Amino acid sequence: MNFIEIPMEQWTRKTHYEQYKNNVRCSFSVTVDIDISNLLTRLKERGLKSYPAQIYMLSTIVNHFPEFRMTTNEDGHLGYWDTTYPMYTVLNSDTQTFSAVWTKYDTYFEKFYQAYLRDSKQYVNGELFPQKDTPRNVFNISSVPWLDFTAFNINVFSDGSYLLPIITIGRYKKQDDKTLMPLAIQCHHTVCDGYHVGRFVEALRNMALNPEHWL
Repeated sequence: MNFIEIPMEQWTRKTHYEQYKNNVRCSFSVTVDIDISNLLTRLKERGLKSYPAQIYMLSTIVNHFPEFRMTTNEDGHLGYWDTTYPMYTVLNSDTQTFSAVWTKYDTYFEKFYQAYLRDSKQYVNGELFPQKDTPRNVFNISSVPWLDFTAFNINVFSDGSYLLPIITIGRYKKQDDKTLMPLAIQCHHTVCDGYHVGRFVEALRNMALNPEHWL
């Protein structure tokens, strides 16, 4: 895990960053539908779970675009992680509370899938953060499979320094012969615009439509 500092004076986004950091502090959220029909068919054929596949896809795309890995270091300097790991929610049905579990990202789906199975089984005990020494290079994924939402917004009350994305997966819904997955992406405007979210969504849709390329 390495933090790559951005040379601010040479950065083409410097003015935008300073505007949304100092003058108009804001984040924004976008909710889209992802066609996962092909993905679910492929997963069923192989007897695989869908949640870790979704986490893998999101992690792959986050690690492809640096805008979704940006944060500040201990000195307050802006930069991005060379790799980020997903921290995702897992429900404990006995306590009806969730645990936030993280798994080290691997570019190979099979390795990531097995690591997810180990972590999600070992650490689902109802504690919010059951693992010790959570690394700084994690981003958040949550799942609310009880809601097929059309919009989802998270309000982070802080000094405005939390820059990493927060991604929420909703309940599947049927539309004609397709199965759609609602997905909400919360971003900080200092480091991310609609253009970047558009690239993110397009890449995610491509992965979901063509699972044979990575499963």
